[in-house]
Amino acid sequence: MAKYLIRARIEVDGVVEKHDIIGAIFGQTEGLFGNEFDLRVLQDKGRIGRIQVNTKIQGNKIVGEILIPSNLDRVETALLAALIETVDKVGPYDSSISVVDIVDLRMERIKKIMERTIEILRKWGKEKTPDVRELIKSIQESMKAPEPVSYGPEELPAGPDVDKSEELILVEGRADVINLLRYGYTNTIALGGARRVPETIKRLAEHKKTTLFVDGDHGGDLIIKEVLRNVKVDYIVRAPPDREVEELSSREVEEALSRKTDVFQYLEEQVKQGNKDAQFLLQVQRKLHKLPEEAGKPPEKLVKEVAETLTLPASLLDDVKSLYGTLEAKLYSGDWSLVKQVPVKDLVQELQGVEPGRVYAVVFDGIVTQRLLEVAAEKQVKALIGARLGKITFKPPELLVLTFNELTH
Repeated sequence: MAKYLIRARIEVDGVVEKHDIIGAIFGQTEGLFGNEFDLRVLQDKGRIGRIQVNTKIQGNKIVGEILIPSNLDRVETALLAALIETVDKVGPYDSSISVVDIVDLRMERIKKIMERTIEILRKWGKEKTPDVRELIKSIQESMKAPEPVSYGPEELPAGPDVDKSEELILVEGRADVINLLRYGYTNTIALGGARRVPETIKRLAEHKKTTLFVDGDHGGDLIIKEVLRNVKVDYIVRAPPDREVEELSSREVEEALSRKTDVFQYLEEQVKQGNKDAQFLLQVQRKLHKLPEEAGKPPEKLVKEVAETLTLPASLLDDVKSLYGTLEAKLYSGDWSLVKQVPVKDLVQELQGVEPGRVYAVVFDGIVTQRLLEVAAEKQVKALIGARLGKITFKPPELLVLTFNELTH
């Protein structure tokens, strides 16, 4: 079911067919906001429904109504509405489109349910009928945006489960907390708008897995730098480009959090890109995580354990050398036959889709992260051999880990 319905009025200074109007809408909006916001692409992905046009002839003109069901969020739906108003020609004739209304179909559905509820209760009998006004008030209360609690001496906006949860989502402001609460994320806390990171945030992050979730703009970059100077952070999450956390839909929040990046992987990539602050922030985070100054290799005991329990084929060294600089990953079965080769960026997703035990070992030109370790252990992978080792807080005892450097020296 669509979330919104755009209703617009159209006038054309000539007699045209419905398909001419639909063609003009598609044609004249194509590419204005890039391929991702192209109407055909949105329709193919189910983000908007079939465009309906109802028209009638008035003299030598066509007048009518355009209906567009939308599964986009509020901002995107408003953008779509403004976009179709730019259509000023249908065939050879001048035309004008003006948006009359954007109907929230969910609210309309709720109103109908409320009206039907009252009707049913009245028919049921007065002796069994609760106060209708109280019923409506109860439904309206349940529809309100959830209210954050005030946490700590700084009275920071937060979800109710910040203390109970082992994981913490750190956001910028109160509106971000409210939006995440709306979708069930009750372990969220905001920085509260202070210029300095509150001490409460620092203390919480010391003992919890902390994900920093920021807007997808320059302001988000600044917040990342400020927080990483002061707080132990495990993962970084960015909203889509030029979007704010407070305006994301449930699906967009879920997708963003599923793409969270290990903080050390994030900072190492920033160093590669020439970010002057990244190397300093990398040192700060190592200190906050109580790690050595340099990225830690596996301890000697672990290397010995690997050598004693895993027999590596002679051809593996050549495979490792061939992977240098490719950002590719090779998946092997128990007899070291190649199962599949995939880009490193797709490795976690690929492993999540395989049957447990199907992949015996993974060799890849990338960073061994905590998330990858957890997925590999779940899928009963026995060995991970990566280019570098990222920040590891826990290594499953049944999973052996090596770096390219250890194999080639």
